[in-house]
Amino acid sequence: MNLLRFYLRRLVLILKNEVFVLPSRTLVLVFFLAMLLIPLVVKDPYLLRILILTSIFAIFAASWDLLSGFTGQINFGHALFFGVGAYGAAILNRQTGMPPWVTIPLGAVCAVMAGLVVGIPCLRLRGTYLALTTLAFPIILLGIIFAVPDLTGGELGISGLSRLAMSREANYYIVVITMLVLVTVMWKITDSKIGIIFHAIREDELAVKAAGINTTMYKLLAFSLSGFFAGISGGLYAHFMRIAGPSTLEVSMSFQVVIWSVFGGMVTIWGPVGAVFILFPMLELLRVMPEFRQLMFALVILLILLYMPGGLLPWLRAKIENECPRCKIRNIATRKSCRICAAEIH
Repeated sequence: MNLLRFYLRRLVLILKNEVFVLPSRTLVLVFFLAMLLIPLVVKDPYLLRILILTSIFAIFAASWDLLSGFTGQINFGHALFFGVGAYGAAILNRQTGMPPWVTIPLGAVCAVMAGLVVGIPCLRLRGTYLALTTLAFPIILLGIIFAVPDLTGGELGISGLSRLAMSREANYYIVVITMLVLVTVMWKITDSKIGIIFHAIREDELAVKAAGINTTMYKLLAFSLSGFFAGISGGLYAHFMRIAGPSTLEVSMSFQVVIWSVFGGMVTIWGPVGAVFILFPMLELLRVMPEFRQLMFALVILLILLYMPGGLLPWLRAKIENECPRCKIRNIATRKSCRICAAEIH
């Protein structure tokens, strides 16, 4: 009983001192609670399916931001990691009969190896050259898939995979809890020493090298981590849809994740997640008017990029929070002095 009281008191202190002090953190907490409580209100299988797919793609979008947003290693072939995770989990499931809770992490390990395969030859490349080189890798893998149809199913893909769970609600909680945990882990990585080095590499790699930091190791780490999280999302997608096909490696998939990240705000982790939860359900809702679906989708993105060039989340955050000019800590916009150093905030 005393132990329970201790942990409750600690939770209250964390909420008071770490969460409720900033509106953005409070909104993240509301998002967590809403995602966990939605099945108690929404029973429609179709709506739950949309939210499951949205959560899967949220992991995928955040993994791109972890690599390209924080290190500046622009990856136009991010679908490679998603596809490797999906095909890795699918092949293991069909060939060995292993359950999803084993095949999905193993598929993610395959995606990590793919990240190293991409990262090592791309270490000397930057900018446009890096982007075009990464774009080639999913196309190469597609050629390999079509060349060995006995293993990969060729153009038809691999179908009949094991389900994540038997009920739609169980599928929902498996995917959503995984999404919340992984996105939080990615955010914590970017908020750690590793994240600071990633950001420094993005800003000035030569200065980071001059400081004695092995930038090659950190760039490979970024590719590997991004590949792992994208591989998890690919494995979840394969087992939820019960198929892994060439569509997981399409060029459109790679560009879609870039759109999500730019729309939500790069170098934020939560920005791409928010963008997926806006844009993916919106595309589904617009199916009622297929003639204007893509046009309206493009207009929404265009308006965001015109009036919020930094992305939706940074724009909203700038409206509700201010940064202290002295210690760079964020405060609620209504405060006149910093909550940490008491400096005046204009």
